[in-house]
Amino acid sequence: MCMFSGADIASGPIWMEYIAFLKSMPAVNTQEETQRMTAVRKAYQKAIVTPTHHIEQLWRDYENFENSVSRQLAKGLLSEYQPKYNSARAVYRELKKYVDEIDWNMLAVPPTDSCKDQMQWVAWKRLLAFEKGNPQRIDSASNKRIIFSYEQCLMYLYHYPDIWYDYATWQAKSGSMDAAVKVFQRALKALPESEMLKYAYAELEESRGALQSAKKLYESLLGDAAETTALAHIQFIRFLRRNEGVEAARKYFLDARKSPSCTYHVYVAYALMAFCLDKDPKVAHNVFEAGLKQFMHEPVYILEYADFLSCLNDDRNIRALFERALSSLPQEESIEIWKRFTQFEKTYGDLASMLKVEQRRKEALSGTIEEGASALETSLLDLISRYSFKDLWPCSSKDLDHLSRQEWLSKNIGKKVDKSALSNGSAMTDKSTSAPSGVPTASLKVLRPDTSQMVIYDPRQHHGTSFCLSKNICL
Repeated sequence: MCMFSGADIASGPIWMEYIAFLKSMPAVNTQEETQRMTAVRKAYQKAIVTPTHHIEQLWRDYENFENSVSRQLAKGLLSEYQPKYNSARAVYRELKKYVDEIDWNMLAVPPTDSCKDQMQWVAWKRLLAFEKGNPQRIDSASNKRIIFSYEQCLMYLYHYPDIWYDYATWQAKSGSMDAAVKVFQRALKALPESEMLKYAYAELEESRGALQSAKKLYESLLGDAAETTALAHIQFIRFLRRNEGVEAARKYFLDARKSPSCTYHVYVAYALMAFCLDKDPKVAHNVFEAGLKQFMHEPVYILEYADFLSCLNDDRNIRALFERALSSLPQEESIEIWKRFTQFEKTYGDLASMLKVEQRRKEALSGTIEEGASALETSLLDLISRYSFKDLWPCSSKDLDHLSRQEWLSKNIGKKVDKSALSNGSAMTDKSTSAPSGVPTASLKVLRPDTSQMVIYDPRQHHGTSFCLSKNICL
């Protein structure tokens, strides 16, 4: 019993009962009496170095026990264990602060957003961090205390994946790989639907060379085709590429393409893997082109493809890609493509192509909510956008803020605008509006006080209150 619960801060009575039981054991001869005294002494010596509520009482009992056996022997033993007892007592005082924050009547339920549950999670994390700090500076017993604390914590936070993960990774870092595996196995029984824990478990198995076990975990994530996620496909492809080579990854990708859960993410991930890891831009280009047949309607996919072509310095195909995408995407979904197209021309194109694409963008987006009818007009902000670079601007922040206000007013010129909104800039922070392309949004979010609502302070308006300016003059 003491082996399992003796590390608990409330285990003092258990130690006392155990010692009383040892003392009550019958001893027929001197040898048995000596063995009994030795067992009692060892129990006391373990109890007095364990931080418990009854540590002081146990120390007094130990002193009485040693003095009753032999005062001569007691002097040496007590002086040896006095520093250890003092250390345990000091640790107990610190430990009690953490233990007192824990609700020992809490039920093991899934995590919620309640303040109480969150505070209990914090309390347990603090206690675990304290125990892992090894405050008593002991070796072998320290790990047992930490294991006990984790097991105790899981009685209450059984459905918290981060606690299981912390426990398993701590076991692995401590060199107990088999124990870490067992913790992950228990974790998946507690939370069988947790993808995070499956990836963590597979990572552990892969790191120690158990590739078949890791592969089974990845395959369990694939499971039923209807429930498989695109992320599961991507991670399995990466696993195969790391451990079985390029051909195995390619073969699985070709199968994954047929899955209903295969999204554009799978194409992007495999293409970038072929480009960056396999150093094969031709395969990557073919994968992106194959994906266009299904995902031409995905602006994010188009932008990923454009980034890839930029790495190849293939400006001709980048322009062709933008043109193909803009001809097929609806107006509202083409905003980001136009922004990237104008940015590309601004950086790599000549002046004529830059101005041409910018004008085309204005014409194409003139009917959208973001641009409005004023998009057809040329503004100074367009010039600023063309001649800026990252966080460098051809004007002061004050000028930029002023121009941003004018841009907002031009878009809302047909609407009735409250005068106070103009003075404090609150209308310009409306979520329905956005900054012009290439202009930092921070300039549109500057809040200023509404000075039109300010009144002159007059102390005489406060009846019954006098303000003395000097000893003889009062208001």
